[in-house]
Amino acid sequence: MSDVILALDTSSGTRVALVSDGDVVAARSTEDPRAHAEHIAPLVAEVLAEAGLTPEDLDAIAVGTGPAPFTGLRVGLATAEMLALATGVPVWGVPSLDAWAAGALAADPALTRVFVATDARRREVYTAAYARDETAPGGLRREGDLAVHRPVVDGAPVPSVGTAAALYPDAYGEAVPGGTQLQPEHLAHLAAARVAAGEPVPLTPLYLRRPDVHGVPGALETSPPDLPPAPTVTTPKD
Repeated sequence: MSDVILALDTSSGTRVALVSDGDVVAARSTEDPRAHAEHIAPLVAEVLAEAGLTPEDLDAIAVGTGPAPFTGLRVGLATAEMLALATGVPVWGVPSLDAWAAGALAADPALTRVFVATDARRREVYTAAYARDETAPGGLRREGDLAVHRPVVDGAPVPSVGTAAALYPDAYGEAVPGGTQLQPEHLAHLAAARVAAGEPVPLTPLYLRRPDVHGVPGALETSPPDLPPAPTVTTPKD
C-alpha cells in the first residue's frame, strides 16, 4: 500500500480522509449535498494541516466515482485530477457504493452480505449488493451491476447501508448501525488493494443519465463528463 493516500468523495456530502499505511490520520466531512465546490478545498487543506503534510507528501489519491448526481460528483473528480496533476502522483477511482459496503463489512465481522442503497433524488435510488470475499482485493465482491431505480417495497434479504436505506426503511433490509455515512478511508483501502492485484481503478464517473437529454430514464451514464476547474487547495503556513 502506498504510504500516504488522500481519499475524496462527493457522491452525497463532501468527505475527505488522509490514510497513512492503512490508518486514518485525519478526516473531515460535511453533509451539505449541494455545496461541494465550496467545501472540498478547505477540507483537504485541513486534513493535510492536521497531519503536518503538504500535497507534495502524497503518494496517491483515491476518489469516489459514484454513482451520484452529475454536479456534485464532478467536483470530487476534478479536485482529484487537479491534485494529481500538480503533484505527479497517481489518482485511482473506486465506485462510491463499494466503499459503503467495505465500511459495513469492516465494522461488523459477522456480516457476510450487505446491500447498499443511496439517494439518487426524484424518488430514485442507486443500489448494489455485495458479499464478503477474502479472495477478492479489499475483501468484498459486488454481486451484479450497479443500478438506479425506484425504491422497491418488498424488503431486501440482507442488511442495508446508505442514505436511501434510511430514507426508505420499508423498501430495504435491516439498517446496519452507523451505516448512513460513507467512510472515505475505504476508498483508499480498496483502491490500493485493487492496484496491488493488477485490477483497473478507472476515473470513469457514474452519474444519472438525464432522461430529457438521452431519452433513457434510470440508465447509468459512464462516459467521462467535461470537468470544470477544481478548487485550489492551499495549506496553512507556519
